[in-house]
Amino acid sequence: MSSKDSQSSTIAAEQKPLDTSFFGQPKMLLNLFSVELWERFSFYGMQGILAYYMYYTVTQGGLGIDEGTALGIVGAYGGGVYLSTILGAWVADRLMGSERVLFYSAILIMAGHLSLAFLPGAIGLTVGLILIGVGSGGLKANATSLVGSLYAKDDNRRDAGFSIFYMGINIGGLIGPLATGWLQVTYGFHIGFAAAAVGMALGLTQYSLTRKNLPATAQHVANPLPKADYLKVGLLAAAAVAVIVAAVALKLITAENLKWIIVAVVILATIAYFAVILANKSLSTVERSRVYSFMPLFLASAVFWSLFQQQFTVVALYADKRLDRVVFGWEMPPSWVSSINPIFIIILAGVFAALWTKWGDRQPGTPVKFAVALMVMGLAYLTFIPFAGMVSVPLMAMVLILLLFTVAELLLSPVGLSLATKLAPAAFQTQMVALFFLSVSLGTAMSGVLAGWYNPANETPYFLVVGLVSIAFGVLLLLVQKPIKKLMAGIM
Repeated sequence: MSSKDSQSSTIAAEQKPLDTSFFGQPKMLLNLFSVELWERFSFYGMQGILAYYMYYTVTQGGLGIDEGTALGIVGAYGGGVYLSTILGAWVADRLMGSERVLFYSAILIMAGHLSLAFLPGAIGLTVGLILIGVGSGGLKANATSLVGSLYAKDDNRRDAGFSIFYMGINIGGLIGPLATGWLQVTYGFHIGFAAAAVGMALGLTQYSLTRKNLPATAQHVANPLPKADYLKVGLLAAAAVAVIVAAVALKLITAENLKWIIVAVVILATIAYFAVILANKSLSTVERSRVYSFMPLFLASAVFWSLFQQQFTVVALYADKRLDRVVFGWEMPPSWVSSINPIFIIILAGVFAALWTKWGDRQPGTPVKFAVALMVMGLAYLTFIPFAGMVSVPLMAMVLILLLFTVAELLLSPVGLSLATKLAPAAFQTQMVALFFLSVSLGTAMSGVLAGWYNPANETPYFLVVGLVSIAFGVLLLLVQKPIKKLMAGIM
């Protein structure tokens, strides 16, 4: 460990004495747990009915968009959400600090849900998704960064704490689609979107009442932007908005090609981001090595999310068209299928957290966890194959498949969030978390691309290829784990 790392750890220990008041974790974790719960209630509640809102006919209360285009938009939107974490992280690290960005992002999210609820048709869809996308990106990166700030880099409770935080996310992910799905079926899509707005309002209120309890470091600006650069940055931002508006007006950006544009932008942003971080002269040799170690894990994460996020594209369509959702004579709303995964997360997150805590230094390293996650995810897709061609697929088959989704998720997602905060150079704390979310962005956008290749009439080749590719990536990651761990320079 470098002298800079040792000094940082000493300062962190002095500023944050060991606090075990919340199930062995810092008390402040409960506050962030609650905020994220309500934000995820609104986010997943909206996303659970979003695809159906777009491709259902007008008489069904939808917009009547082509199914393939609608699923592509869902993937592109999801990719855009995680892409916007870069903006939220940059504003936090250079202008406002994580705490303020989180607060204002929550306001944007609530405004977006209100737009979907009250503005008609394509206008409400466009305005709502932009506001929610930008707001969610700002909130996600900064909430995660604040959780990371509760722990020293060598604190063995770190992965367990992120697993508990992740359980809060999934409690919101569970009840959100249940509420909006039932309201959508009973009263219509706009009432469902309004419920998402109410959930975000509750989260915003709770955070407003407790934000004063966060430590002063939550408002720290890691790498302040010189005031002389404010005008230049403002002009660049205005120019970027003008270019996007012009591209939409000239139909260079359309609903049909949006997913590919997001994929291209994310790839370019990733390359640029790694280059900017590695070129920074303040990085120590150890910090630079750790950034290099993150590159193969970034790719593995992107592959994982391209499969996992199909819950809102291919799996959503599958639930609507192929699944037998009748339970004791009552037909379950298709959006409720997206609540199955959070149920398993709530059950298993504590188990995984306890497991990592018990094993301590003996737990598998991050590359191994990522590799196993990819292989389990591939197995989940292969499990679809025995049901190919079946007229009405049993609900329990989907339950089994989503159990495998969950095991894979718990091996990668909370671990990846924790890893980003551990590998982060001192000057790029929040932005390193945003870089992890870029991998989620790339995978999510690709889930929309892959959805265009799915054919319900001939689904075996799709599930076979996707499953085997994921397993192959997992095996490859196992083979290269030792050089990756060497680059991680002592980080698990």
